[in-house]
Amino acid sequence: MKNPAGLQVFANRLRLLRKSRGYSQQKLADIANVEQSTIKRIELCQLAPTLDLLISLSRALALEVRDLVDDPAITSSDSEV
Repeated sequence: MKNPAGLQVFANRLRLLRKSRGYSQQKLADIANVEQSTIKRIELCQLAPTLDLLISLSRALALEVRDLVDDPAITSSDSEV
């Protein structure tokens, strides 16, 4: 994993956005058309979301993709490439 700190920040951000809308993991999964286990694994930092998944989640949360990932800890890597 290239950016574990960024994944943790994203996981926390997703959980906060989900809960602020009153969604359970299952409800968000249903709206995003993914499995509930996918949401759970992201929130537990066991799965880094793909671009397709980011798009589905952003639509389900009525956000732009950039609003999901707009944090330097998410978008920066731990080391220069």
